[in-house]
Amino acid sequence: MDDHIEDEDKEALAGLSTAPPHRKMHSYSQQLRTGEKSYHPVRKHSLDDLPNPAGAGRAATVDQMYDSSDDEFFAGGVAAAAIEGGDEYVSQSLYIDDNDPDHLERRQFQPLAEFVGSGGGVGIFKVPTRSAVHPGRPPCLELRPHPLRETQVGKFLRNIACTETQLWAGQESGVRFWNFDSAYDVGCGLSNRVRRGDEDAAPFHESVNTSPTTCLMVDSGNKLVWSGHKDGKIRSWKMDQSLDDNNNPFKEGLAWQAHRGPVLAMIFSSHGDLWSGGEGGNIKIWPWESIEKSLSLKPEEKHMAALLVERSFIDLRSQVTVNGACGISSSDIKCLISDHVRAKVWCAQHLFFSLWDARTKELLRVFNVDGQIENRVDTPQSVQDQPVEDEMKVKFVSASKKEKSQGTSFLQRSRNAIMGAADAVRRVATRGAGAFVEDGKRTEALVISADGMIWSGCTNGLLVQWDGNGNRLQDVTHHPYAVQCFCTYGTRLYVGYVSGYIQILDLEGNLIASWIAHSSPVIKLAVGKGYIYSLATHGGIRGWSITSPGPLDNLLRSELAAKEAMYSRRDNIRILIGTWNVGQGRASHDSLMSWLGSVASDVGIIAVGLQEVEMGAGFLAMSAAKETVGLEGSAIGQWWQDTIGKALEEGTTFERMGSRQLAGLLISLWVRKNLRTHVGDVDAAAVPCGFGRAIGNKGGVGLRIRVYDRTICFVNCHLAAHLEAVARRNADFDHIYRTMVFSRSANLLNSAAGMVPYLFLYCSLAFCTYLFWLLYSSGLPWILSIAAGVSSAVHMIKGTNTAPSSDQKKQTGASSDQKKQMEEMKPDLAEADMIIFFGDFNYRLFGISYDEARDFVSQRCFDWLREKDQLRAEMKAGKVFQGMREALIRFPPTYKFERNRPGLAGYDSGEKKRIPAWCDRIIYRDNRSGTEPVSDCSLDCPVVSSILLYEACMDVNESDHKPVQCKFHVKIAHADRSVRRQAFGEIMKSNATVRSTLDELSYVPETTVGTETIVLQNQDTYVLRITNKSLKDKAFFKIICEGQSTVKDDEEAYEYRSRGSSGFPRWLEVTPAAGMIKPDNYAEVSVHHEEFHTLEEFVDGIPQNWWCEDTRDKEVVLAVIVQGSCSTETRRHQIRVRHCFSAKSIRIDSTKTNGSKKAQAGGSLRQLSSSSSDTIDEQRSMSNPRS
Repeated sequence: MDDHIEDEDKEALAGLSTAPPHRKMHSYSQQLRTGEKSYHPVRKHSLDDLPNPAGAGRAATVDQMYDSSDDEFFAGGVAAAAIEGGDEYVSQSLYIDDNDPDHLERRQFQPLAEFVGSGGGVGIFKVPTRSAVHPGRPPCLELRPHPLRETQVGKFLRNIACTETQLWAGQESGVRFWNFDSAYDVGCGLSNRVRRGDEDAAPFHESVNTSPTTCLMVDSGNKLVWSGHKDGKIRSWKMDQSLDDNNNPFKEGLAWQAHRGPVLAMIFSSHGDLWSGGEGGNIKIWPWESIEKSLSLKPEEKHMAALLVERSFIDLRSQVTVNGACGISSSDIKCLISDHVRAKVWCAQHLFFSLWDARTKELLRVFNVDGQIENRVDTPQSVQDQPVEDEMKVKFVSASKKEKSQGTSFLQRSRNAIMGAADAVRRVATRGAGAFVEDGKRTEALVISADGMIWSGCTNGLLVQWDGNGNRLQDVTHHPYAVQCFCTYGTRLYVGYVSGYIQILDLEGNLIASWIAHSSPVIKLAVGKGYIYSLATHGGIRGWSITSPGPLDNLLRSELAAKEAMYSRRDNIRILIGTWNVGQGRASHDSLMSWLGSVASDVGIIAVGLQEVEMGAGFLAMSAAKETVGLEGSAIGQWWQDTIGKALEEGTTFERMGSRQLAGLLISLWVRKNLRTHVGDVDAAAVPCGFGRAIGNKGGVGLRIRVYDRTICFVNCHLAAHLEAVARRNADFDHIYRTMVFSRSANLLNSAAGMVPYLFLYCSLAFCTYLFWLLYSSGLPWILSIAAGVSSAVHMIKGTNTAPSSDQKKQTGASSDQKKQMEEMKPDLAEADMIIFFGDFNYRLFGISYDEARDFVSQRCFDWLREKDQLRAEMKAGKVFQGMREALIRFPPTYKFERNRPGLAGYDSGEKKRIPAWCDRIIYRDNRSGTEPVSDCSLDCPVVSSILLYEACMDVNESDHKPVQCKFHVKIAHADRSVRRQAFGEIMKSNATVRSTLDELSYVPETTVGTETIVLQNQDTYVLRITNKSLKDKAFFKIICEGQSTVKDDEEAYEYRSRGSSGFPRWLEVTPAAGMIKPDNYAEVSVHHEEFHTLEEFVDGIPQNWWCEDTRDKEVVLAVIVQGSCSTETRRHQIRVRHCFSAKSIRIDSTKTNGSKKAQAGGSLRQLSSSSSDTIDEQRSMSNPRS
């Protein structure tokens, strides 16, 4: 063994076999040329004397062959049979005339042989399942297929709402709508009619530009859609309007300034008033009378109409503020829902709820997310945060003064300053972790179900059920990720999660079904014309049949798969990968051209990975500190990107798409401009692996893109060094593969962000100067603990979308279904169609001495050297890069060289004499699941790749590593999503089985109402009975007011006018206005007349303005809308309710008395009708109706 090998290398090599097999000192190619075998037992020449012809690294490809011992290798692509011929292929390739341009072109397209590692196809290393129709979820209507994010700047969709005939969407520049009648139509393509990103969407109409839309609300009674905006305005839009010119955007109707900040939530109460919520806990009510008056004004009176509404609002926050103390929280309003069953309004803030009376607008109750009543919850946020900052200041100042008084050295003071900063960061991280736990209870969504119960969803996945009075009934957890939205339909509750999941629950909270609906968070759900529509953050909209899950899904799946040829498309691209450990050096333009520029003429995508761009203790420490607060990059990293961009003709030929830097690791991506329209959704990620998994001297950086609707990930790695650290390198890869989480940007919201000035001040002064001293003194444990603590705090915030740990699973008490979903949530890299790992993997050659390695390299005999490659051995054993592929190595080892020494003579000849090794590698995985050759792609195997070039640039000598290049030919199969939607529509319209199943959904249980006419005097109550005649199906009813009119003297009514969202007039109470009736059962509804006067309207207890129109008789038309559990159709019963005014004096005390009598008479009825328990239903069935 070589005397110059390091001691640790000797120890590692001691257990390895150093006796090679029968040595073939000359390469196979040399033996074939001479016709006889030649032996060369003693090295009689020096590599230092070898010439280095230009381009030797690439020109020597012909002589770099392999023997039959490489039985794990096979060639990818269509040339598999020829390459697997072994020696025959070698003989055909030996006598190639390199000057023949035709043969050079043919060789350029010849796929290289590949080695496939073991261990693939299991667990997280299993190739993701792909098919023409996704097998893991119901077939869906892609109303708007997932657009590339880069095409949506300023146009992102943020909410949706459905009318009977349209789906409306609020976006960052206004609103748009789709007509359900054209939902299956083909998109407009890349024409001038629509912008990029909408070419595959169903035809839609768009409004004029406005401020970003924050919320949407449908007013079916007045045929309006109301939108709240970021600029604080509320706008109205006409639904079902006829647009003569599809290219001209439609305009808003009534609009007014509602809030100073954004309008965060809106609803119409059961009495037709518009409630809006904004920042700081502000809730305003806009009376329908003023809105109705403004809507009746002419367009030229638009300004007057806005002023009329703006001056009519009621500020609820000011009404519940007494002596500066407010009864509700000052946090932003998250949700508003109207409880039509009990005529109440729920207001949800992140940690608190407030319950209001919809008619009197009184605050009924304030309680927190745990159901505990709150007397006062308004605490200024600044007061809470102040002690942390003060504590830090005290820590820094006191420490500094104490050290000065002791007269310690500047070195010691710097160390103590570090400790003070560390302690402060640790305290903030600890408090941040506690805040994060508290934030896990934050309310994100609210909904009322068909049985009158209220459900809230939290950031920790908790679903809480409340009764109508704000009492917490139960909580369930079916998914460990944040709830984003709800919607209900019949007996089903639909839940959308940040993980992209949609779940279906029954009214008791039991899980019915679950599937991954989108690749990004589901932010809104809406019900419309037989579909549950879901909106994801990327802007895609999908419609899920209300029959799903069911037998119709399998039928649709098979029918769509049969039409695969109709919508399947294929494209080819070439990808160039470059990796180089630059050793903190810089490269010349000629070196970059040799490495990248010379082989980039026919590629569409270029990914470049650099290692050791910048190292040094100070830089690593500052990089770690910057990462904790979401900052990355350096001036040197920017220089490299700009310099490489010049070599690639950035701006004219290529466009830079993204980059990510972690300490000395840098990855950048360029895309050819003519391919740019098909590439996007660039996400970045970084995983540190050094110093307690917190420092980026080792680790990985990645970029994820979407190409032709397929996901490709590029990961640049720098793994643990040293010959003996094989297990550590394997662990580094596993850590990167499992924990790499891609995000849109590095903007990490964490509790340590406020510590940026302190971190940078103290770290820049002390870390950069004394880090070396600290690492070898008592400061090391502190630094590692700080880094680990801050890193864990950051990853807690980042990991909201990542799978929970085993401890979290135990704490949450996950059910079997939930655990199954946890297992299904694979790492981001596991879900990619293609992954390319490249970088300085640091795997070495084992069982061979320095002189032996150089001897084999000098003879260009790489076949036996490959047997000594640690990486190949570990991949063969299935311990690393499981199931992944690498082209057969036919270039010399790329490590370690002396700088600026050309050719193979530059191998390390110093004191350590490091054994040459293939440290710099490029490995990939596509959609192929095994070693069988696959010649073409399909929707079942959409990405099939082959390697055309795998070389090292031996003429580049600015570093101790040689750069490596690899060119892929990638075949991609994808669906024309617009044509597939059309095919889906044809199946839905023409398939007899589908039509029969859908027709069954039109069934509505037979119901009857007790009367069609109700006459009420003052304070009268009539009990309306609604009977479900069906013996097997539940019936759901909802009562609305279709219009109100004043009765003329001739007993005829004026024109009926509807209030907001078909709300009831203030004098009429209908309780419950919605509910569920079990089979062969009935519900009783209290229809009550209630005088509505404020104290200011009374003088001596007598109402004023007795002569006004309000004293006339009124008539309303109530509609009882009935549907089944999954009915797509409804049935209506009309009931006329007339109030005959009585000319009796109504005193306040008598009003109160009558109100209490009414409460005594009708309260039990409301309780019975709104409850869904079996006991109450039995009581209801046994009760006798009141006459």
